[in-house]
Amino acid sequence: MFGGTFNPVHLGHLRAAEEVMELLKLHRVMFVPAFSPPFNKTSLVPFEHRMKMVRLAISGNSAFTVSDVESRITGRSFTALTLERLKMSRSKDRFFFIMGADAFLELPKWYRPERVLELADIVVLMRPPLDIKALHKSPLIHKDDKKKLIPGDGRSKISLRTYSSGRRIILLRTTPLDISATRIRSIIRRGKSAKYLLPERIESYIISNKLYM
Repeated sequence: MFGGTFNPVHLGHLRAAEEVMELLKLHRVMFVPAFSPPFNKTSLVPFEHRMKMVRLAISGNSAFTVSDVESRITGRSFTALTLERLKMSRSKDRFFFIMGADAFLELPKWYRPERVLELADIVVLMRPPLDIKALHKSPLIHKDDKKKLIPGDGRSKISLRTYSSGRRIILLRTTPLDISATRIRSIIRRGKSAKYLLPERIESYIISNKLYM
């Protein structure tokens, strides 16, 4: 499960998903756009547009899928509730929740973080400029685990604590693409080209629907 606002989806998202799938030998990656994120997003375009952009972006990759599950959950889009709903229909699947290192550091403040750790292995994408030592601040990384937090090569895989639920926290170093949705929106607002930061069909969709302008 790769959750996020995908506002818009870009090449950084797609490349990270591809590498996670390859490194962990996953059968598929499910993109789950947030319907009503628990924080204010003044530049968040309607859910329907973000769903369509993800569908366009992943077309041609049979291992990538997209789910509108969060649009069918009442209230805010909390990851714990999303995982519970997905688990109801996919009880035999093992879930891995993909997130950035910055989001991982905020995980203890999320709604029912313990439930997230019961339902999914956490895959943390390690990308510069965040130093791996920053993870020492997380209460989810225990004292004994910190000794294992040593830099590896560009594509290393580090598996940390296994919880009572049998779930793990896995650190992955993926290709450091300096692309962000915030930067893309800023470029578009200034009337500049976002070419080569996101798939061409997504750029065309944004222009055709006058998004972020």
